[in-house]
Amino acid sequence: QVQLGESGGGLVQAGDSLRLSCVASGRTISVSAMGWFRRAPGKEREVVAATSRSGGSTYYADSVKGRFTISRDNAKNTVYLQMNSLKPEDTAVYYCAARFWMVESIVLNGYDNWGPGTQVTVSS
Repeated sequence: QVQLGESGGGLVQAGDSLRLSCVASGRTISVSAMGWFRRAPGKEREVVAATSRSGGSTYYADSVKGRFTISRDNAKNTVYLQMNSLKPEDTAVYYCAARFWMVESIVLNGYDNWGPGTQVTVSS
């Protein structure tokens, strides 16, 4: 098991930027696929971005492509989500997730380790 903790959320205006961080403990994330998810009020949780074990491959939801960037520093056991040009529709609780994964590939489901989430609110 790996424990995850997100930080960096907050209240910003449309067009602003935020950088979310997810620090892991209990196990190195170098053997895990990592992802960022979000749940907006009244909506189901959705994948926002994902990265392979090395960070060499990334995935983005169409709604954030070109605005968000996922990255990871395995030496620091940390994953980041840089969010630029934020929109009100990006308002949600953002969750970091990990899944033990032996293959260098993107994983979009089956995550079994989750952080408690961090609130991002974008005002218009």
